[in-house]
Amino acid sequence: MAEDIPEERRTLSEQAARQLANATKTRAQWSGITPRWLVSFLPWVPVEAGIYRLNRVKESTVDASTTVQCSPRGDAELPETFVPYEEEPNEYWLNAVTTVLDVQTRVSDLYSHPIDQIQEQLRLLIEKVKEKQESELINNADYGLLPNTAASQRIKTRSGPPTPDDLDELISKVWKEPAFFLAHPRAIAAFGRECTRRGVPPPTVTLFGSPFITWRGLPIVPTDKLYVDANGKSNILLLRTGEQKQGVVGLFQPGVPGEISPSLSVRFMGINRKAIASYLISLYCSSAILTKDALGVLEDVDVGRYHKYGHEYYE
Repeated sequence: MAEDIPEERRTLSEQAARQLANATKTRAQWSGITPRWLVSFLPWVPVEAGIYRLNRVKESTVDASTTVQCSPRGDAELPETFVPYEEEPNEYWLNAVTTVLDVQTRVSDLYSHPIDQIQEQLRLLIEKVKEKQESELINNADYGLLPNTAASQRIKTRSGPPTPDDLDELISKVWKEPAFFLAHPRAIAAFGRECTRRGVPPPTVTLFGSPFITWRGLPIVPTDKLYVDANGKSNILLLRTGEQKQGVVGLFQPGVPGEISPSLSVRFMGINRKAIASYLISLYCSSAILTKDALGVLEDVDVGRYHKYGHEYYE
């Protein structure tokens, strides 16, 4: 009788065997997570009550009203002077990047092994909030770096793609101890091609355990939050950072309720009559440009043009 059974049916099939096997499961993978280098490179200043007051000198009057003499002779009177301050300084208020997680308790009760459903949902939403934080630090109309760069600190590319000459001119705008460039990965690739074409490939440096290409010793830090428009155009920033250098700083408030990391909190909001558990995720942050020459922007950087089989096209 067994001889009549086809040979492939005399053994346990792989498909049937898999029903008794345990699959090794990964956590949910999301390609939208980036290194968020800007947050790592910025110095962060703690604030009280969510307010940061930026006191500045009256630049237009300081030279006229302040007199300093070198080696006054004889009985010459010493100059009487002072440094005038702005009487209505700017204040920066911390903004909240926030969202609410809703989880059906039946799901969290029954399907949380081996991976806890609530913790996994919180992990992914916290990553989303942090991605939004970096975008706001760059693009927010009130405190973002790009919209708040002074007009005198903006320059345009000479020929389209970013060149060594363009970055040198940007350094001339932020020449007092600049810290790093910030650019879209495609802008960095376009700059690398220009350097290679000129025979001056940029060196690399390792920071935070990762390699970065450099120009004039300054790392070029990638971020996808400096967006590329439909015409393949983007911007490159150059920053000086830190309060001591009158640069760019990030702002946060430590000790917020439910804090799980600086200025980031997760708070349980309760369970409603439909058995939905809610969690509030909040991240409080802002940034400040302490002096106008702490930040420069290279505009209209062409990063979208590629060559394929001798033809130009845009993505």
